[in-house]
Amino acid sequence: MLAALEISTGRLWLLGAIAGFTIFLGLPLGRLRRPIPRLRAGLNAVAIGILVFLLFDVLSHANRPVEDALDAAVNDGASWWRFAGLAAVFAVGVGVGLVGLVYYDRKTDRRPRRFGPGAAHVAELSAPIVTEWSAAKRLAMMIAVGIGLHNFSEGLAIGQSAARGEIGLALVLVIGFGLHNATEGFGIVGPMAAEGERAGWGFLIAAGIIGGGPTFLGTVVGRSFVNDTMFLAFLALAAGSILYVVIQLIKVATRQNLAEVVMWGILGGLILGFATDYVLEAAGG
Repeated sequence: MLAALEISTGRLWLLGAIAGFTIFLGLPLGRLRRPIPRLRAGLNAVAIGILVFLLFDVLSHANRPVEDALDAAVNDGASWWRFAGLAAVFAVGVGVGLVGLVYYDRKTDRRPRRFGPGAAHVAELSAPIVTEWSAAKRLAMMIAVGIGLHNFSEGLAIGQSAARGEIGLALVLVIGFGLHNATEGFGIVGPMAAEGERAGWGFLIAAGIIGGGPTFLGTVVGRSFVNDTMFLAFLALAAGSILYVVIQLIKVATRQNLAEVVMWGILGGLILGFATDYVLEAAGG
């Protein structure tokens, strides 16, 4: 029945925006005032679990076209260059997402040196705002960027499904990705909650736009044209960046000395991720 439906471009874009901006449902947790240590550890751990699921999900989807190209080259006589090209895009994308964030974090972590009160004041005024952020806030924004790259690929999937005339699949993807994004808001604010840092509304709005907005952008782009290589590239970038922030969140978790809370939180995050994925699979039939 859903496959027989038609949908206008404007309505499709609206649905893409809704699927992305459900991320705002979890962000208000960042406004908690000095959560108790166990709650801090739990929120950080739930963020780890959600991101570990996303990493698994993204890598499996990104690797699929590479394996398909390899299978076609081995069994059907297809071009090996196709496989080599996709494998290179996969490797470079993961590398840029993973290693690139190391250099970005190192650059933004530089503080102006103090050469006296006047010089320090001038240096602080001239430094970019991001260098004044705490480590937890920078990590939260990195998570938002990684999720945004992932969500752009999700938007591409929605738009490309509609472009192929598979409206039923596009609607199911909107529902499933909307559920996913609702849990991803917890992942963004996890590092700040773990450090007892209260996020401002401006920061939460910016993080939500960066993390959820690309779903809408991907829907617009995917509706216009279909490009499997671009789809793979954004998935690979997302995988690398998500892997980086998972490692950083684990470092935070090890400092909290609450192993049982951390493990239960990670389990809860994984269950949330897989549960929304199962809903998506069941709805897609």
